[in-house]
Amino acid sequence: MLSISQSIDALASRCGLISGVFKACVSLLFIGVVLAGCATLPTEYPRHPSTAITDYPATSLDQLFEKDAAQHPGESGFAIIRHGRQAFTARVALTDLAEKSLDLQYYIWERDETGRILAERLVRAADRGVRVRVLLDDINTESDVPIAAALDVHPNIEVRIFNPFANRGARLFDFAIDFDRVNHRMHNKFLVADNAVAIVGGRNIGNHYFGVATDANFRDLDIAAAGPVVRDVSNVFDHFWNSDWAVPVSALVERPYTDSDLQATMRSFRERIAAEPYPYPLDQDVAALRADLTSIRDQFIWAPGKIVWNDPDDIKAGVEQGRMYRAFIRKLDTLQKELLIESAYFVVRDRGVAKARELHDRGIRMRVLTNSLASNDVLAAHAGYAKRREALLASGVELYELRPDAGVIKKKVLSGQSKAALHTKAIVFDREAVFIGSYNLDPRSADLNTEAGLYVESPELAAQVIAYMDEGVRPENSYRVRLDADGHLVWETQINGMAVRFHQDPESGFWDRFMSGFIELLPVESQL
Repeated sequence: MLSISQSIDALASRCGLISGVFKACVSLLFIGVVLAGCATLPTEYPRHPSTAITDYPATSLDQLFEKDAAQHPGESGFAIIRHGRQAFTARVALTDLAEKSLDLQYYIWERDETGRILAERLVRAADRGVRVRVLLDDINTESDVPIAAALDVHPNIEVRIFNPFANRGARLFDFAIDFDRVNHRMHNKFLVADNAVAIVGGRNIGNHYFGVATDANFRDLDIAAAGPVVRDVSNVFDHFWNSDWAVPVSALVERPYTDSDLQATMRSFRERIAAEPYPYPLDQDVAALRADLTSIRDQFIWAPGKIVWNDPDDIKAGVEQGRMYRAFIRKLDTLQKELLIESAYFVVRDRGVAKARELHDRGIRMRVLTNSLASNDVLAAHAGYAKRREALLASGVELYELRPDAGVIKKKVLSGQSKAALHTKAIVFDREAVFIGSYNLDPRSADLNTEAGLYVESPELAAQVIAYMDEGVRPENSYRVRLDADGHLVWETQINGMAVRFHQDPESGFWDRFMSGFIELLPVESQL
């Protein structure tokens, strides 16, 4: 699914390369360079604070929702975005519709068809006078900083990098000698147009997130928002943007970039876009969306909602268990009947198992859909989940694992042979409230990364998310994991309409099962 370099970055981000032995080996391996002197982050560079626009009422996007907002004081409008084609069309359409500002904050931005197209649309927006601010985490930008620096040349575009690595070409150095800093990553994912409409959710920018990759595609979920909550999302963006964690990309390159770099980059992008047409008729999709804005607006559900997020300043101060974790635990204590979870990485600790048992004893149903070993793109995350799989089942949790051939994904992508994987991060509380965002239920999201998502109190919206979740746990899409009479794990599903039972992780090879079991033995749980 991922390239070798991406796999290393993913493992570094998720596991932090945290084994003390491993860090010692890395340090010894590079001790000559370390002793010779290490790269340091720049401290002196031009940097100007900026905030979200305040004249959003004058924009067409805000005016589209103005009447509905007036009829629902104190509430915001929300609509879930289920499928990849729809999700990318919405992002491109908002980029095209923006009149004053675009703010984008992402963990990963791939240099593939979707990444190039969205970047090119941002330049188009900037050309017509829209102010564009892009904040990217540095975990996956090693070869892309020159592109970001070229875009940053545009007078209406500014790019900043969150928590950058000091050793630009050898990031293992930083993990070896500056682990406590670089282990914290910005996992947020959202786009805000004209401070009037936002898309928040689990999708990064890349083919795998929008159903157009040929090797693997993610099941994922976003939520669009309009109304007052968008200003709250913008305030969160401004907090990150103006923090010391966000470094202008121009301070991270070896030479000043010029307009010729920008023009060369855009010429290359446009040539690639023309030579490698997008698998969907994107321009037609965007035109259809723009022509149907009134109908789309009328599908928004108005309800109380808020942005929930982890503050990087808390991380810097050494605060354990971020804001989102604490808010989640408080919400669990108010549950009356049911907790439905869809989480790509579901890694609970002993206290999580105890909480699940407590909920079960209170008569609260808990159902979870997560990745199977065969669908998981991060082996270490699966190991962390598998370590307490039996304990979760014994505590009354209903466990489902996504099949790598899940029909619900294959029906929504162009390549029927592509592997399915789960990337959603969504929770429904008592069928009355929902959370959709970047937050995985794992220690890394709880304690180490910054995260963001929208919490909405609406039974109507909850019903829509539940319908999406119910589709994921159907037998043709997932395995139901149970304990047999002897306490052993079994996986139940249907293949061609016939009930099938597996007695080891389905569709997995010996090596993956061995490595997962080996990682379970390592003291890395806090980093997963």
